[in-house]
Amino acid sequence: MVATGTDVDLSPVHYRGGKVYLIDQRLLPAQEVWLEFDDVADLARAISDMVVRGAPAIGITAAYGLVLAARSAVERGDDVFGCIERAAQLLSQTRPTAVNLFWAIRRMLAVAKSASPDEVVESLEREALRIHREDVAMNVAIGVYGARLLPRKARVLTHCNAGALATGGFGTALGIIRAAILTGKQLKVYVNETRPFLQGARLTMWELTRDGIDCVLVTDGMGAHLMARGLVDAVVVGADRIARNGDVANKIGTYGLAIWAREHGVPFYVAAPTSTLDPELPSGEHIPIEERSPAEVVRIRGVPIAPEGAQVMHPAFDVTPHRYITAIITDCGVLHPPYHQSISEALNAGRAVDD
Repeated sequence: MVATGTDVDLSPVHYRGGKVYLIDQRLLPAQEVWLEFDDVADLARAISDMVVRGAPAIGITAAYGLVLAARSAVERGDDVFGCIERAAQLLSQTRPTAVNLFWAIRRMLAVAKSASPDEVVESLEREALRIHREDVAMNVAIGVYGARLLPRKARVLTHCNAGALATGGFGTALGIIRAAILTGKQLKVYVNETRPFLQGARLTMWELTRDGIDCVLVTDGMGAHLMARGLVDAVVVGADRIARNGDVANKIGTYGLAIWAREHGVPFYVAAPTSTLDPELPSGEHIPIEERSPAEVVRIRGVPIAPEGAQVMHPAFDVTPHRYITAIITDCGVLHPPYHQSISEALNAGRAVDD
């Protein structure tokens, strides 16, 4: 059992004995099942199938996947570097919106290219573990910066799952909530259910409940009603990719929350590590939006909820324009508009631009 608000140790991915272990997030909260992987193709499929999800956690898992590819190639006597490059290509096709995936793969490939064939497995292991540790440290830093922005007594609305399960541990949006509680602040968290995959209902509520944090499950359409009644002091969400101008891609439904927050004068905060910043993309118009299977919309736990043959749209993410975002909370500090300037400063300086 963990102490209230201090779930630093929960991580959805572990690497031990040359194998990767993932908690199957599709089964939570009903079952806590850990799956074992020693093959990169199986691990890539697990990312696509959302056994593991959340941009930082996806990046960490992909890093470990390249370790598996290198280890298997050495054991078979194959071309190690060729196998690593093919594995990187396979992994890069799993979740196109999550920029942390590509960030981690680039880091791992750079290490592989500088290592000798005799040392490549060990070098990749060290780098993957470093990526994992760095992500936890970044989340804790995000929590420290973000906690300062919340009132002593605050009612916070969040969307999807930007907690420990979506990262290497501690969480981004939920990391802010955890850190605020650790400083003695009193928080109530409203949790959007997050249709159609129900990450809020299944995962965020599971995390907050096991931490003993006061949380209330609400449907995705309730946000405006709560804000109109004065029940929300801040909205805090995560991100899967942030463009150079501050436009943010996050789970579908985030954009609507930002509009409601603006209308009701509620601050709208985005929490993300610097690995989620993508300076290569000038704006959100250039962010690739993943289209997922219609089956996730028309069925819940295998039970049909729509007529057979119903036409379905299922973009997994939407883009919130930067003008609706009060601040972006990173491990380098709190970024304010103009975001093209503060994002550039954060990436170049690697230190707090505003704490």
